[in-house]
Amino acid sequence: MLYFKNPYLNSVFAEVYIILVAITIQHVGKPDTPDNFFTPIAALSLFVLSAAVMGFLFIAPALQLYLEGQKNQAVTFFMKTVSSFAIFTIIIWLILSQTT
Repeated sequence: MLYFKNPYLNSVFAEVYIILVAITIQHVGKPDTPDNFFTPIAALSLFVLSAAVMGFLFIAPALQLYLEGQKNQAVTFFMKTVSSFAIFTIIIWLILSQTT
């Protein structure tokens, strides 16, 4: 199974993915347009895609390690990925709190 072996890099990839989605939404979104039939479909599709991407980046590598019998390494890998992503999230929130 192909997976990224660096938990810190995985959290960077997750953050980059979120940034790209946010930029796309900001540039594609049209303000003051009424919702239509496709709005909830687009929102749910984006949610499912994001869950798949995050599952690949956060869970797949740890699960692979676990299935290979490396249980401690799997837990450590997962915790490092989540912890480093939490740090990115805190930094983003701190930046946001300073700009508003």
